[in-house]
Amino acid sequence: MAATEEKQARARLIGGPGILLVWLYGVMVVGAVSRSVYQIATEFDRAPLAYALSAVAGLVYGFITYTLVRGGETARKAALVCCAAELVGVLTVGTWTLVEPSAFPDATVWSDYGMGYLFIPVLLPLSALYWLRRARTA
Repeated sequence: MAATEEKQARARLIGGPGILLVWLYGVMVVGAVSRSVYQIATEFDRAPLAYALSAVAGLVYGFITYTLVRGGETARKAALVCCAAELVGVLTVGTWTLVEPSAFPDATVWSDYGMGYLFIPVLLPLSALYWLRRARTA
């Protein structure tokens, strides 16, 4: 791929709605990581699974943010895989917290499909998957 084509491919990921995705994922990184670091440091024994899942969510958000900013076809494919995994995680944990609330003495980022985060954790991967698939054909 020529240098100009590579630049155009990178720009497609963060152009238009891609900028909003980068911003929202960045906010989620800060929210999930700061919350989980504090909870793991101060009260890990209370709800280790919930706090570890929040930390994993923060890492996933961070990687997706990085791939969106990095751009390029390889980054787009990696972001697609991570967004799909994120969506599976949100749906799994969201359903788990509704079916067996006692499994999570404290909420995670993905509890109740992200209700504590205005449902952004379930809407964000859906939006990102749509944008990343559209960016491929643009």
